[in-house]
Amino acid sequence: GSRRVATAAQGTTRGDDSANGILILGGSVIGVSIAYHLALRGVKSTLVDRAGIASCASGKAGGFLAKDWNDGSPVGMLARKSFDMHEQVAKELNLPSYRRLKCMGVAVDGTGSKPGGAKLKDLEWTDLGVQGARLMGDETTIAQVNPKELVDAMWSFAEGKGSTFRKGIVERLEYAGDDRSRAKRVTGVVIDGAIVLAESVVMSMGPWGSVLQQAMDCTMLGVKFHSVLMRTGRVLNEAVFFSGLGDPEVYPRNDGHTYVTGFPDPPRVVSEVPGEVEVREEMCTRLVDTMKKVSSEMDGAEIALKQSCYLPFTKDSVPCMGIVPKHANAYVATGHGCWGIMNSLASGLAMSELIIDGEATSVDLRPFDPERFA
Repeated sequence: GSRRVATAAQGTTRGDDSANGILILGGSVIGVSIAYHLALRGVKSTLVDRAGIASCASGKAGGFLAKDWNDGSPVGMLARKSFDMHEQVAKELNLPSYRRLKCMGVAVDGTGSKPGGAKLKDLEWTDLGVQGARLMGDETTIAQVNPKELVDAMWSFAEGKGSTFRKGIVERLEYAGDDRSRAKRVTGVVIDGAIVLAESVVMSMGPWGSVLQQAMDCTMLGVKFHSVLMRTGRVLNEAVFFSGLGDPEVYPRNDGHTYVTGFPDPPRVVSEVPGEVEVREEMCTRLVDTMKKVSSEMDGAEIALKQSCYLPFTKDSVPCMGIVPKHANAYVATGHGCWGIMNSLASGLAMSELIIDGEATSVDLRPFDPERFA
């Protein structure tokens, strides 16, 4: 029950005597959102990551938020709830990067020629090779946030309430020896060769799935995206999803940076190390060159940053969230794919309820039940 989880156990790492009631494995936006929502309820946690808070996709993602684009899918209700929560959390944590904006779908032919004025009348910065455009959402359904800013602010809050960060490599779960019962009990986690005891464990390690694989048969895949931040000298207010030229996506931010991404690698089991993911120069060059073919304004833009990250997917592309099958005190929250930043808040809230109260009441977690992989 809730009392069992909320009272921190005495954890030992061979001489290190510290309380680790709840161990959250993975400093992703999902792991940090769970820590944040636990902290709102007065429950401390210990967050473990080998590369730091938001070191991977959670710090390098676009932060594009769309309220209704997932309607009719398993994450539809989660997305709507989370979209509304973003505005609320941005106010509570005073996030300067949060804003509403509009989003256009623009078809381009790659010629780089300037079309007649009628085709450009609703477009803010896209002016080359335009074949047509449509509104995909306005300020009522589209928003954005800088993901790193969001994750850092949530973690700062959790830390202020007594949660702690531990840098280290999570190697495996430790189990109670006498496991004749139907539900296995995790007693701790081996981090950098030392056992850290825990009352309960949450696995939110994104596409790095080896520890999760030890507990359940849920193969995690990563889809690598490259992105560049470009500066044009003014703040743009129109996100654009292109059709043509490989379908890149562009999310301008309110600090003058414009986030450009696209051309994903095929899904794969990730072997690269968190925090050391390779950035391929030719992919970044392709993104920049593509922007120059669709916008004369982008032609002289400064390239502020080149980066890459893996988005985490389960085999059925639906998040895996809940109690790990056949376990008494192990939880999983991963596989949020392209919408991880978007859906992180409602996911963290629901997982905190599951951990403290024994059930999630704010969101129906049944579509994400890990049992489907059991």
